[in-house]
Amino acid sequence: MIELTSEFNRPPRILLVDDNPANIELLKLQLRSSGYDLETAQDGLQALDKVRSWKPDLVLLDLMMPKMSGYEVCQFMKSDREFCFIPIIIVTALRELDDKLKAIEFGADDFLIKPFNKLELATRIRSLLRMKLLYDDLDTSENILFSLAQAIETKDPYTRGHSERVARYSRHMAKAIGLSEKEQNAIWRGGLIHDIGKIGVDEAILHKQGPLTPEEIAHVRLHPQKGYDICCPLRSLQSSLCVIRSHHERFDGGGHPDGLEGETIPLPARIASIVDTFDAMTTNRPYRKAMHFEEATKILAAEKDWGQWDPKLVTEFVQLVHADFTPAS
Repeated sequence: MIELTSEFNRPPRILLVDDNPANIELLKLQLRSSGYDLETAQDGLQALDKVRSWKPDLVLLDLMMPKMSGYEVCQFMKSDREFCFIPIIIVTALRELDDKLKAIEFGADDFLIKPFNKLELATRIRSLLRMKLLYDDLDTSENILFSLAQAIETKDPYTRGHSERVARYSRHMAKAIGLSEKEQNAIWRGGLIHDIGKIGVDEAILHKQGPLTPEEIAHVRLHPQKGYDICCPLRSLQSSLCVIRSHHERFDGGGHPDGLEGETIPLPARIASIVDTFDAMTTNRPYRKAMHFEEATKILAAEKDWGQWDPKLVTEFVQLVHADFTPAS
C-alpha cells in the first residue's frame, strides 16, 4: 500500500457505492487499515456526482440500488472518455451467471460475490489500481504531446487553432461516412497532433512571407516523418499514427514521405488531408488572405480529379460543408 501511495503521490481514492449502510460500513472496516482514501455513495446518481467531483481511482459498486442501478452507473462511466479508465469492481449478492455477464458487458473490470474474502478483495483492488496507474501514465504522455502541439501553434498567429479544427472537422467527416466511434476518436487524436513534427522545422521558414526555396520546401516536408517518430513510442496513439505520417500523401502517388497512392493511403489520412487543406485555405496565412468557404469548396470540387485527394471523399466533404458545416472564419 505504501508503494501505491508513493506512485499516486497520495492515498489512492476508492468510492464505495451501496444502498445498504451495513455493507458500506463492512467495506470501510475491511479497507481502513490499507490506508486508502474512502468516500461513499448510497445510490447510482449520488455515485456519479462523486465520480465527477472527487475523481476516484477505483469504484466498488453494488448492482441493485434505487434511482440508478449499478449497471447504469457502469455503462455511463465506461462510455465517458473522462471516466472510462477508472476500474470498477462489482460487489453484489446476485449469483446468476446472467447478472455477471451483464455487468461485464457494461464494462465492469471485476466481479465479487457477497460475502467475499477480505484478502481476495484487497488483492483485486491492488491489481486494478496498478492498472489505473498505467492508464494514467499513458494519458499524461498523450496530454504532454497535445500541449506541445498547441504550444507550437500559439507561437504562430496564422496557425493558431488549426490542429483543433482539423481534428474536429475530421471527426465530423468520419462520423458522416459511417466510421465507428473508436475510429472517429483515433482521427480526432491524430488531427490534434498531426503537425507536431513542425517542432523540428525552422521557425523562420514557417513564418516566411514569400515563396519558399526548394531547400526550404524539402525541410518543411520532413515534419510528417518527424511527427511520426515523436509519437510512435506511445501505444495509445498507434491508431492515430497514420494521420500524423500520411496527411501529406497524394492520391496520385506524388505526396510525401512515402509516395503512397490511392487507397494504399490509410482512410484517416485521406480524410485529414482534405480537411487540412480546406482549413489552410479558409484561414489567413503569411502568403495570402483567407478564402470564403464557398470559394474553397469550389476549388476542392474542381480539383478533385487532378490527383491530390480521394475524389469520393472530396465529394462527401463538399456536401457536408454545404449541408451542416460552419468553418472558422
